[in-house]
Amino acid sequence: NLRLYLLSGGFLHADDNYGLSPYFRKAIKKVFPNRELKELPSNHPIFSTRFIFENGLPKLHEHDGNPPQAFGIEDDNERLMVLFTYESDLGNGWEDSSVHNDPENIRLNALKMGANIIKYV
Repeated sequence: NLRLYLLSGGFLHADDNYGLSPYFRKAIKKVFPNRELKELPSNHPIFSTRFIFENGLPKLHEHDGNPPQAFGIEDDNERLMVLFTYESDLGNGWEDSSVHNDPENIRLNALKMGANIIKYV
C-alpha cells in the first residue's frame, strides 16, 4: 500500500531522531527493493523552495559528531517520493520548546526546513 501511495504521487518524510536509521532503511527496502536511498546534494531544490539552506540540511542536535544528511528515493520521473533526514533531528525542533530547551534560532531552522519540505511536496 505504501509503495502504491508513493508511486501515485504521495510523499513520505522520516526523521532519524537518533537511532531510527537501521530500522527505517530495512523497512523502506521492503517497500522499494529495487531503489536506493541516495544522498541529496546541498543544491537540491528542497533546500531552497522557500528558505535557503546553502549547506543543505540544517544540524539541530549533536549526537555522534556526524554531519546532517538528507537521503531520498525518486520515482522514474525524478520526483522525490521519500525523504529521510539523518543526524539533524528536525522533529526535535518542531516539538514544544520546553522539551529540548533549544535556542530560538535552532527551532526556527527546523520550522523553516519543515516549510521547505511542505512547499516542495
